[in-house]
Amino acid sequence: QVQLVESGGGLVQAGGSLTLSCAASGSIFSINTMGWYRQAPGNERALVATIIRGDFTNYADSVKGRFTISRDNAKNTVYLQMNSLKPEDTAVYYCNANIRTWAGAMLATYWGQGTQVTVSS
Repeated sequence: QVQLVESGGGLVQAGGSLTLSCAASGSIFSINTMGWYRQAPGNERALVATIIRGDFTNYADSVKGRFTISRDNAKNTVYLQMNSLKPEDTAVYYCNANIRTWAGAMLATYWGQGTQVTVSS
């Protein structure tokens, strides 16, 4: 079927940078929206950023000006460049994509397994 595999998480000091990657593979006809969400302990999963084909982007207010989402359609990959990281950015980051697996299929939502980002103060 379809798999989303994230990479790039880790431990970084406040003010540092990390880049997350998420590659979609499997039975893919087309990908519409791709995005990143995050979930901190005790909190619900929340939107970080999304990008639609054509490079229209949307960001959570808390990350505007610090995070940049981009995608490589040829590689079915979405990236999240995170700069000026803060301790409150600490969370498990999940990749998300809306994918059509064949020409007549409806869009379905897929999630990655998550990657931990920890920002120390």
